[in-house]
Amino acid sequence: MTSLPPLKPKRGFNPAQVRLLAVVWVALTVVVGVCTFGAIFWAAGGFAQPTPTAAPTATPAPTFTPLPQPTAAPTVAGKAPLPPLTNFMLGGQAIHGGIPHTDQMKQAGMTWVKLQAQDLTVDFGPAVDNAHRLGLRILISVVDKTDEKYKIATPEYQQKLADYLVTLATQGADAIEVWNEANIDREWPTGQIGGANYTDLLKFVYPQIKAANPDTMVISGAMAPTGFFGGGCTPQGCDDKPFLEQMAAAGAFNYADCIGIHYNEGILPPTQTTGDPRGNSEHYTRYYQSMVDTYVAATGNVKPLCFTELGYLTGEGYPSLAAAAPNFAWANDTTIAQQAEWLAEAARLSRDQGKVRLLIVFNVDFTTYDADPQAGYALLRADGTCPACDTLGAVMATP
Repeated sequence: MTSLPPLKPKRGFNPAQVRLLAVVWVALTVVVGVCTFGAIFWAAGGFAQPTPTAAPTATPAPTFTPLPQPTAAPTVAGKAPLPPLTNFMLGGQAIHGGIPHTDQMKQAGMTWVKLQAQDLTVDFGPAVDNAHRLGLRILISVVDKTDEKYKIATPEYQQKLADYLVTLATQGADAIEVWNEANIDREWPTGQIGGANYTDLLKFVYPQIKAANPDTMVISGAMAPTGFFGGGCTPQGCDDKPFLEQMAAAGAFNYADCIGIHYNEGILPPTQTTGDPRGNSEHYTRYYQSMVDTYVAATGNVKPLCFTELGYLTGEGYPSLAAAAPNFAWANDTTIAQQAEWLAEAARLSRDQGKVRLLIVFNVDFTTYDADPQAGYALLRADGTCPACDTLGAVMATP
């Protein structure tokens, strides 16, 4: 019997081919899936960018609670240029930081204003700014009229005072007077009064003020002119001359740019050096010229003098000094015309002799007239006139 030829195999895939096709299919599925996802992802705007972690906020510099301010200064458009520093300058002590009589001060040839800080919690920054806007340089005389002043000899209080003075310098005070009348127990603790003790304070605060503002002029605290202590010192106080000599011996004037001085008891022209009708008529405090000469001799003329108070008292236009202020009756016969004439003459002598750098008139516009008749010293008189503005202005306008 004849055998049949073998049958041809059926069309199909062997196992190897099946495996290959499976791999290809999986690959195509992955590619298509990726492309589809990519299209959807692109249409949606891509991956959301993570919000960056905020940089840590720097710890802010400490801010201090605003201190109580003196009488608000008026707003003045613009800022006047400050007057130049010259060999002799004139100013006046104003009633408050608003400096309400600037026009009269400038009429008198004044380029400085003085204010007194009597409480270390009062911020004088606005007053400094106001003075500068008005085109005046400013001296701030610092003393403490609170009971805290009796701690003045302690390190803790002296640092508190230094911090306050540094703040004033940083705020732009053109000059600072360090304390006031430290030779009497009204301003310094009994039993601790002496030029060396005051010098210790000056040595402590001076470098701190200068580090804060080297342009701030430091004036040593003017003493109360007096012969009450018999030419020496007691636990209750010192005459100003021996106190000043003690300061000189302790090196005080290495820590001051100017030496503070007061003169406010004159009843004669500043050119006169004898003839005061009161008792102890030869005492140097009676006369302008002997005050200046005594201070120059006691300090060795190493630094100029700065009058932080110079004034002539008159009760004209007010009730009699003998009745209103018996302790000041010595000025009962002084007239407004004499006040104007004598202030002008004191300014001329101060300028021409070259011993005085700054003269602050006490005062411009105080209004109190009682047992302490400050209005009697004022340039602005009870009727609103200012005769001394004219006489001072004439002197300051003369080269």
